[in-house]
Amino acid sequence: MTLSHDVAGDGPTVVLLHSTVCDRRMWDPQVPALVGAGYRVVRADFRGYGDSPVPDRPHSDADDVVELMDSLGTQQAAVIGASGGGRVALEIAAGRPERVTALALLCTAWWGHEDSAVVRAFGAREDALLEAGDVAAATELNVEMWVGPAADRATRDKVREMQRHAFEVQLAAVEEFPQPATEPEVAAITARTLLVSGAHDVIDFRETSAELAKRIPGAGHVELDWAGHLPSLERPDVVNPLLINFLRAS
Repeated sequence: MTLSHDVAGDGPTVVLLHSTVCDRRMWDPQVPALVGAGYRVVRADFRGYGDSPVPDRPHSDADDVVELMDSLGTQQAAVIGASGGGRVALEIAAGRPERVTALALLCTAWWGHEDSAVVRAFGAREDALLEAGDVAAATELNVEMWVGPAADRATRDKVREMQRHAFEVQLAAVEEFPQPATEPEVAAITARTLLVSGAHDVIDFRETSAELAKRIPGAGHVELDWAGHLPSLERPDVVNPLLINFLRAS
């Protein structure tokens, strides 16, 4: 299956992988800036998000992304991943290092990190609300958890819309096909790597960025003192130049 995606611009390819609170629309503020900086931008919806249907068999998000790259004739690309999309980016960069020229991870998830009590409590509350059929409350729970204080009302509304849509698509599935929790060997990553964390994010993701900065050879780490979990949406005016400067230096 080819993931739902879009392509814009010309030049070196940058692949954008969305947070699992969102879909590929989360990159709306980045696409024009990256295209204007001379890049070909590819963004896709993982299965069960945005316009991509839920999986109908066991699958791998990382394999899906590489298959998409192949279909577009892209042998190498810079990859930018947010949260759950960062976890997918890590798997690609570690398992297929020759395919990734640069790697930027925004508040990334990682199989190697054990969930904190805060995240476990959040997950239990989300499950309870969804089991009770209260999708609206589960959506609000996610907005409050993951959108930082710098975000304006329009950004919060956009995250709300994307998360609500993901819930509706996934809850309509007849059968679930969860992916195995495979931990990539991040020391195998050869791409120049930037980790970005937010001072207002849940501690899990701040700790993950700091730990990965130690484990990935030559990786850099920047913590944004104003950011929550979705800095590229919360302050694109700051994050866009940060990403473009990183890509140009790669």
